[in-house]
Parts: sequence; structure tokens; C-alpha cells
Amino acid sequence: MNARPLVRIDDLERPRLPLALRVTNAAGRPLAGAIRLEEAGLLAAARRRTGLSDFGDPDFREPLRVLLAAFEREAGLTPMGRWIARSLVVQLLVTRLRVEALVREHPEILAEAVRAPIVILGLPRTGTTHLHNLMSQDPGLRSLPYWEALEPIPGGSNPRQPPEPHPRVRRSAQGLRFLHWVMPLFPLMHEMEPEARHEEIQLLAVAFSTALFEASNFVPSYRDWYRATDQTPAYRYLRRMLQALQWLRGPRRWLLKSPQHLEQLGPLLRVFPDARIVQTHRDPVRVTASMCTMAAYGLRMSRARIDVKRTGRYWADRIENMLRTSVEDRPLVPAGQVSDVRFHEFMADDLATVERLYGCFGESLAQPARAAMRAYLASHARGRLGAIDYRLEDFALDAAERRRALRFYQERFGVPDEA
Repeated sequence: MNARPLVRIDDLERPRLPLALRVTNAAGRPLAGAIRLEEAGLLAAARRRTGLSDFGDPDFREPLRVLLAAFEREAGLTPMGRWIARSLVVQLLVTRLRVEALVREHPEILAEAVRAPIVILGLPRTGTTHLHNLMSQDPGLRSLPYWEALEPIPGGSNPRQPPEPHPRVRRSAQGLRFLHWVMPLFPLMHEMEPEARHEEIQLLAVAFSTALFEASNFVPSYRDWYRATDQTPAYRYLRRMLQALQWLRGPRRWLLKSPQHLEQLGPLLRVFPDARIVQTHRDPVRVTASMCTMAAYGLRMSRARIDVKRTGRYWADRIENMLRTSVEDRPLVPAGQVSDVRFHEFMADDLATVERLYGCFGESLAQPARAAMRAYLASHARGRLGAIDYRLEDFALDAAERRRALRFYQERFGVPDEA
């Protein structure tokens, strides 16, 4: 089969949005202030939707306030962007109310052991998603499908036997259809389906202390708060949510994945001291180009115009800082609890890489898991949807300068340059 030509995105700065969305934003501009992003109103909306009132530990209120202020001052939200931001915050508050109600009714949830989770961490575009989806085919591992990440705790009187997941699956599919309508090239960067595995970053967001928000909005003041604040409480709340989810559906051995763990190894290991860490690696200059493109492309969901130079500089600096922190904090991980995966080796033989990982942690890849992984690979060939032409020059970034700045990481982990 001939390789598909690379797709060039030529409207990063001035997105060509669907006509209906342009009309909606234009018509809604005079009324955008009516889409309120105020703490009290959002809390009240979540209470009305659920009939619940207890949000649990009030620690989440500080990051929520920082986030809402950043939405108002920095994010440059269109009317649709304000609606998306409001909907996200209310849904996270709804989830928090349901978590607290479930734990209050079933306190035995807090006795659930989260045993030796496998945690994949690495920059976006380094193979983390493919590895996560592949390993999640093992029926002995517990991971989050996308629909469950968005709505982890079902409503209703019997959460262990809800009239779901089908309504949650349907709603997640509707959301993806909207996302792909606005961003038709997004599946070429990050394929998403309701049943595909998703990051627990959505669960961390229930504490409102996570890198999720800066991934889809320009909120540098929130990023500064996040980086300067100990994230251990957020990881403790993540454990609370994992306990609730495994109590609801099992099984109990978690497979987790998020780039944010790269710079949060301390909090991660304080809460999950027996975690098995899998760190992915790829040429960071190549990663910078693709990450900047994905971030700039994603901003069209909420902004009318995008400053591509500012976006490029933001993510070039962010990637460098994450890698420096990962190098500094790597000694926190006990030697027997960590294994590295280099992108070119993984792409050469993905199943052999998974088998090596199991061996590194003293386990074996059972035949049913191996068969399920082979079936997944047969139906998910890399690049089958096409690929994007990622270019640093689109963001006024110099490849030689980035190579010099990031060489420390490549030398530390033996990561080769990519052509």
C-alpha cells in the first residue's frame, strides 16, 4: 500500500471554521457575558443537576478560582469557547459530587487497594497512546475508556448496575463528532473513539489541579500556579477516584498514562509508592514540532485567532521544563520499578516491546493478552488515517537552537535524532 502524502495545515493562525460555528460565534458575541464563569454559579449548577451538595475537601476551590480567572483574563474565549469551558467545569463538579456521595454511602471504597499500578509517562507524540491502547488489551489490567474518563461515576440509585454505560458512550460519541467537525484533522494527530483508552488526567481534573486545562486553553497564570504548587493532594484524590472505579467495575490492577506525570514523579510516588513506571522517549525536537502544531490546532475550539509564535514559544519552553524536571526527578524511582521505551524500537516491534516490559516487572504476557494485542494491532495500523506535516518554522522556532537546548535529555536517555 502506498503511503499517504503528509497533510499540511495552513490555517493555524486564522482557522477556517465551519460556517455554522462562525455564525454562532458572531451572533453570540454580544451575549457572551451571559455565559458565566463564576465560581458560585458553577457550583450551584452542579448541585442542581445532581441534587447533591457535598463537594468534599474544599482544597479544590483554590485551583478552580485560579482557572476561572485565567479563563476570563487570558484565554480569549469565543462564545463557543465560553460554553465549552463552562460545560467542562460543571461536569467536573458533577463528578466530584457523585464521588463524594458514593464514598459516603459506601465507605468500604476507601479500603480498596490500588496495587502496583503501571504508569506510562512521556511527552505527547512519543508513543504513549499507542502503548496504552495496546497494553489495555490485557484483560487483567484496568484502564479508562474515553466515555468513562468523561463521566466516571454514573448517576442513579444503583451505580453498580446503572442504565449505563450506553448513555455515557452515546454522549461521548456526540462530543467526538462535534470535536471532529471543528477539527477534522485531529484524528491524524490523536485518534479518539468512545471505547479507546484515555488518560486519567480527566480524573485529576476533578481536583482542578492538573495540566489538562493548559493543553486546550491559553492560561499561563494557571500553569504558573500549577507548577509552583505541590500536587500531592490532587494525586491523593486521583487514588480516591481509582478506588471508586475499581469498586464499581473492577479489575484492580490499573494501567495509567499521562504526560503530566513526567514532572510529578514526587507526588505520584508518594501516593503510589509501588507504581511500575514506563517512560517513553523520542527525539524532543520532533516532538516539539508536533506538540506545537497540535496545541495551536486545538485552540480553534475556543479562540477566533491564534498567535502561533506565542503558542510555539509556550510549548517549546514547556517541553524543555518538563524534560528537565523528569531528568532531575528520575532518581526518585527505585531502579526495579522503571523501564524505558524508545520510540524507534517500539515502532520496530511493538509486541516485543510490551513483552519486554512485562519481563522487566517480573511478569509474563499471558496467551489471551497476547492474542488480544495482536488483534488490536491488525485493526489499528499506524498512520492508516494519514499523517500531518509538522514544521518548527510554522512557529518561528529554530531546530538547531532547540537541538542544543534539549541535548541534555537525549544524552541522559540515549535518544537518537530523527531525520
